[in-house]
Amino acid sequence: MHELTRKLLAVVATGVLLTPVASLAAGPSIPLDRANNDVRNVASLQRGAQLYMNFCLGCHSAQFMRWNRIAQDLQLTEEQVMNNLMFTGDSIHDTMQIAMPGADAEVWFGKMPPDLSLISRSRGTDYLYTFLRTFYVDDNGNSNNKVLEMTSMPHVLWELQGLQRAAYDENGDWTGFEQIRAGSMSPEEYDRAVRDIVNFLDYVGEPIQVERRRIGTMVIAFLLVFLVLSWLFKREVWRDVK
Repeated sequence: MHELTRKLLAVVATGVLLTPVASLAAGPSIPLDRANNDVRNVASLQRGAQLYMNFCLGCHSAQFMRWNRIAQDLQLTEEQVMNNLMFTGDSIHDTMQIAMPGADAEVWFGKMPPDLSLISRSRGTDYLYTFLRTFYVDDNGNSNNKVLEMTSMPHVLWELQGLQRAAYDENGDWTGFEQIRAGSMSPEEYDRAVRDIVNFLDYVGEPIQVERRRIGTMVIAFLLVFLVLSWLFKREVWRDVK
């Protein structure tokens, strides 16, 4: 009995010791920058949708989002969506699927690229914003990423950002990036483009969030008013009670 207890305690202790290590291995390797995106900014969502369709939808679906919902929320007509954004599907009521066959994706990338419908909710907008800005060319000439080292995702936005390499100090600590090839955008323009993409993904993760917050504010305001009225009513009822 004592031997069994000792083994159980050893297993629990091992799990406790290994859990932080596993968590650190799964997390980003550098501090995350603030995305500061705003899903109420419709113009940003429109730009982000355009960038997503041009650079992301070839590999990453958003199968929980329908085209007609995008038209409604982004203040676009169905014709505008169908003519300018909708590269897959036959109907405006279809979901955002990709045309790439899964078998081909596994051959090209080693696995099927993940659906991004809920990526902003699982990873967070700061993670996505930093990830898309920290691709670099490593010493082997391969595309790498400071947030997710050895990522299998290529730098699909390199034409916009250009190419950069990681810089290190004499102690081997990472200090930033050095531009080795300019892109079509300035660093400020690229940061805004990434923020627009992240903003669109944040919206896709919960299209109702703006309305949810508006309703939540109204509910809290109602409860506060009701609280004051209830307190005044209680004071009036119990005023003559001694």
